[in-house]
Amino acid sequence: MHRVTVDAEHPNAAGIAAAVDVLRAGGIVAFPTDTLYGLAVDPRSEEAVARLFALKGRDVRAAVPLIAADLDQAKLAGEFGRRERRLAAAVWPGPVSIVIPPWPGVARGVFGEQKAIAIRVPAHAVARRLAAAFGFCVTATSANAAGQPPAVSADAVGVALPDVDFLLDAGDAPGGPPSTIVAFDRDGPVLVRAGAIPWDRVLKSLQ
Repeated sequence: MHRVTVDAEHPNAAGIAAAVDVLRAGGIVAFPTDTLYGLAVDPRSEEAVARLFALKGRDVRAAVPLIAADLDQAKLAGEFGRRERRLAAAVWPGPVSIVIPPWPGVARGVFGEQKAIAIRVPAHAVARRLAAAFGFCVTATSANAAGQPPAVSADAVGVALPDVDFLLDAGDAPGGPPSTIVAFDRDGPVLVRAGAIPWDRVLKSLQ
């Protein structure tokens, strides 16, 4: 594992660029988000996604969430309808993931048995800078082995997943629940997973 320390609010370009080189080579990068430390790979690469699942011991039928630098980048990964765009404008950047249909080119392993992906723009400068420098969304599944507690520090990632290729150490992540996941059906918003943002706050943001 190669570990680079960056400032949580103003990450240096060299550290981010080194992480991007790893992603472009098919590697796995651990990085902090506004909830927990996550694991990034190129979601367009079936090989990289397969490595990610093997590292975590994750069920291949499970979906993997994505993060984006901004809404425009998120739109490169999937289709946002009017309601999805409205929610994104209200809650991003922040810990709310929105379920959308993926565009062709997103690796099948990312959405498992689902026909959709969950994506968000996190309220963490390192995470957004990583996606921005990479030029496409990245995966953001929690940095832990399947069934184990999620990591909220770089040290915890190093202990839990020593085979990660690259670790962006920006100090402790805030911790707490993972992102709230929201989908839309014909009748309106649906809570897929309760998380960091209470459901009533999500509903108020859509009023």
